Amino acid sequence: MAPNRRAFLISTAGALATAGLPAAAPAANQKARMPASAALKNLMDGNVRFVTGHTVSHPTVAGVRELASGQSPFAIVLACADSRVPVETLFDHEPGDIFVVRLAGNFVSDAALGSIEYAAAVLKSPLVMVLGHTSCGAVQAAVDGVQTGKKFPGHIQILADAIEPAAKAVEHEHGDWVHNAVIENVRLNVRKLKESQPIMAEAVKARELEVVGAVYDLRTGAVQLV
Repeated sequence: MAPNRRAFLISTAGALATAGLPAAAPAANQKARMPASAALKNLMDGNVRFVTGHTVSHPTVAGVRELASGQSPFAIVLACADSRVPVETLFDHEPGDIFVVRLAGNFVSDAALGSIEYAAAVLKSPLVMVLGHTSCGAVQAAVDGVQTGKKFPGHIQILADAIEPAAKAVEHEHGDWVHNAVIENVRLNVRKLKESQPIMAEAVKARELEVVGAVYDLRTGAVQLV
């Protein structure tokens, strides 16, 4: 890690400490910090409500205004940029509840990692979920690259390159190659977050943070842990 980044966020004595960062502003949705297990149950219960048509979240402008002074998300979700994966909607939660980081292929880029570190270290969110989804175009691109050597224009190749390790890892497994790669990509990025020094690994070690993986089904709307 670069020296300036190390000075920006550091961990000490098995716990997270921040350096050079402003304290998080008080938020209208501020609640007592929940354990990661409760945060995960909160997400999954919301998804059940979404799938069964019993949603309770109804965002309003008034609610948005109340949050203008600060945020207190109970979970962080690293999700794909796919327009069919609306994170707050599929977990039936209001603005301010989930710190969402999105990019095609839901992998841990440097910028994504910095965003997640901020939410974990400053906003004190106890849970990170890496959320893949079925029929992911970025994963398909990685599989095509491994299978045929296909290259993509512009910066799209960056996405395929990042997901290529997952595609290669499941190349000879039974079942659908793309779907298997979607799951493997989630698992690889969960591992990457858990092992990322110094912030994430120290928080996981201190049991202040949990990182889990899941896949969203575009056809059913259900989220399944993997």
